[in-house]
Amino acid sequence: MLAAQPFNILSNLEKVDDAIDSNADMACEILATGLASFGLPMEPQNGALNWRNAATAADVDKARTTIRQFYRDWSLEGASEREASYGPVMSDISKAYKGVDDRGTIKILIPGAGLGRLVFELCRMGYNVEGNEISYHQLIASNWVLNHTDRANQFQLYPFAFDFSNVISRENQLKCVGIPDVHPAKALDEASSGMRTHAFERMNMTAADFIVLYGDAANQETFDVVATVFFIDTAPNVVRYIEVLHKCLKVGGLWTNVGPLLWHGMERKPAQSESRPEPENVPKQTGIEQPGGVELSEEEVILLVERMGFRIEKHEIKAEGTGYIGNADSMLQTFYRTAHWVARKIQPQ
Repeated sequence: MLAAQPFNILSNLEKVDDAIDSNADMACEILATGLASFGLPMEPQNGALNWRNAATAADVDKARTTIRQFYRDWSLEGASEREASYGPVMSDISKAYKGVDDRGTIKILIPGAGLGRLVFELCRMGYNVEGNEISYHQLIASNWVLNHTDRANQFQLYPFAFDFSNVISRENQLKCVGIPDVHPAKALDEASSGMRTHAFERMNMTAADFIVLYGDAANQETFDVVATVFFIDTAPNVVRYIEVLHKCLKVGGLWTNVGPLLWHGMERKPAQSESRPEPENVPKQTGIEQPGGVELSEEEVILLVERMGFRIEKHEIKAEGTGYIGNADSMLQTFYRTAHWVARKIQPQ
């Protein structure tokens, strides 16, 4: 019965399969870019460089999540989520430096930069922007979209093809979006017209543990702005995050933040090797894996930020909720009421 009209379940499953193939086309392009970056062959022979069948279930899950995140960061349909998350940060920075003639002199750090959309947008506005990301899945994907796509809407993504629950219609499940909604290289080139420094010279991405890299003396009082979006609740130890943010900001520098407090640092456990013991008497930089985590309330976070050398200049809890890779056509809707605040560094390290 379900195979016949009006259900056509088998036909619908074939459409889902086609959607997965379309997503896989984009994933293969990202993979090829990543392999080339690491000097690995697309068709490896048996040996140390054979990367095939090496992915764990966690790797596959992260890859699937990364592909789906393109809906939020690099599709026209994701614009409302981006406006709710990135819009306040971009507005804060614009207001703070509206009188600056050369925005390229303003150095901005974005920890947890993900797929690089906020890095791209702020660079397009004329600022000198450095994104930081620790996830290789996100780094490879952001490198691909920013540097290796040929045109806008080059790929078709079906972000909700795997969703079989809370589906109103198969049309909703098989929604297709174009990726990327803008061609980054072309947009940055156009935005550089009349600028003293081309956008390609004002955008950078680092692949490192935020705490280890930016807690180093080489980055002390380097940045005019730190922008954190859906980031601080990734901290297993939020005190260390704030210490490092304070250290890498110039005195008088701005910290603008948007996000919830979905603390998930507690779920991260330090990786241990059963076959290779840690060397003795060697200092270990644990970074985001260091212990000492505590799940603070929003009020406690604000008090902590003030105690650690910042002055809160703006603070609000957004009345309207925002989704995160949300499907507006789903029967299940999940929203965050995000905190938005601006803090200024008032004390030297």
